[in-house]
Amino acid sequence: MYAVVKTGGKQYKVVVGEKLKVEQITADVDSQIVLNEVLMVADGDAVAIGAPLVAGASIKATVVSHGRGEKVRIFKMRRRKHYQKRQGHRQNYTEIRIDEIVK
Repeated sequence: MYAVVKTGGKQYKVVVGEKLKVEQITADVDSQIVLNEVLMVADGDAVAIGAPLVAGASIKATVVSHGRGEKVRIFKMRRRKHYQKRQGHRQNYTEIRIDEIVK
């Protein structure tokens, strides 16, 4: 059984028991969260596709940790103009563990 859920402007395929890193969610570590924006639920041959969301479906998850991702380096340059700009960015994330998929 798996589901496709939307959180933080991105879509993730989730399976019970897996851990994934999503955009930062304001929740304490070891707290339960519910993701309500479920786009699809598949259980063997039974597939429920939402238009745009599956009615009554939700994902129950536990917050494992918070952190910051790898640094992304941005370098902008204009040739022959003596323009160079360096910048870096580290995105915050929340690691969650999927506990249950409710249809």
